[in-house]
Amino acid sequence: MDPENILLISFGYFENSLLESIGKDVEHEFFLPVKTKEGHLDLSEFYDPARRQYDGNKLLKEIETRFASESTKTLGLFNVDLYIPILTYIFGQAFLNGRAGIASLYRLKNERYGIITDETIFMDRFRKEVIHELGHTFGLIHCYNTNCVMRSSTYVEDIDQKTHNLCLKCRTELEIAGTDHR
Repeated sequence: MDPENILLISFGYFENSLLESIGKDVEHEFFLPVKTKEGHLDLSEFYDPARRQYDGNKLLKEIETRFASESTKTLGLFNVDLYIPILTYIFGQAFLNGRAGIASLYRLKNERYGIITDETIFMDRFRKEVIHELGHTFGLIHCYNTNCVMRSSTYVEDIDQKTHNLCLKCRTELEIAGTDHR
């Protein structure tokens, strides 16, 4: 079943202007209406005190179980430090060709790296991560095109080097899969 829309659920405080801006870019990239809402979870259930981080695998499963539906691609938005057991940290993750994903803005701000605040760079990074994780829910895998939003990002510098758009190859894969709703 093709999704009818995309749902961005904010867990924690997110400015409406941030969600609206990201939502418009997501609509433009996937040609589906985007809805936003606030969600509530007890994040302490996902906290690993030994790592001082939040378990991305458990959080993703929770979003899938409690908030996702067959007619919607759902992305949980967080402001906590995420990890999976094999990596020190992650910016986000999603079920490939699934219903749900997560993204966190925790490691996307310049201040985290001792660099002067830049809201434009921060917004751009978050936009790319949201679109990237949603791309996975639509079945897109990591791309080797250095400009494509689906290129893998290990560091914020990797995010900065790519655009927030799908390359022609990834766009074509969406069309072939029947998920490009232009």
